[in-house]
Amino acid sequence: MEVLHACCCGLDVHKKGVTACVLWAEGKGKKRKEKRQFGTMTRDLLALADWLRACGVTHVAMESTGVYWKPVWNVLEGQFEILLVNAQHIKAVPGRKTDQNDAEWIADLLQHGLLRRSFVPPTAIRELRDLTRYRVSLVQECNRLANRIQKVLEDANIKLASVATDALGASGRAMLKAMIEGEEMRRNWRRCRAGYCGTKFRSCREPWKGA
Repeated sequence: MEVLHACCCGLDVHKKGVTACVLWAEGKGKKRKEKRQFGTMTRDLLALADWLRACGVTHVAMESTGVYWKPVWNVLEGQFEILLVNAQHIKAVPGRKTDQNDAEWIADLLQHGLLRRSFVPPTAIRELRDLTRYRVSLVQECNRLANRIQKVLEDANIKLASVATDALGASGRAMLKAMIEGEEMRRNWRRCRAGYCGTKFRSCREPWKGA
């Protein structure tokens, strides 16, 4: 098969280690390989990058294994042409030798242009995506907590939502705090009168009796 990359590397990334296999294409269809093991700490990944540069590597490929590929990608990005490949796609390519490990097989496929890269957004887009996803998770967590509080109140037959537009608004929080601190009901009603639900002051007495 035609060789597209004279010197390339395949990476087999795991939680605690990275196996790297560099392939050099030589004349008359021959090739030379060298394998090394590296850790996943930043110092180890920087050593990996130094070794790849010393070998003259131009292209690097690795599987999209969980989240373990991300630190490797972040260290190597900008120094080499990196391909992130779906693991199922690699397994589907025929012709693998039984004694080949994953790193060597990835490097072999990369050398002949048989890998289809997955899309990885630019750094700015990845950071924005992580931020928006984190915001969504925080909003969902707030909603879950609000629903749990409302369920506890309803189980105790405390009808705070019946007299307050927002049970967790300023007035609702003030009344909940007063109830937790054990304030007298009369003082708690004053909080209700001073808050947004002041127009329903007379109806504020009943919801606090509970079951």
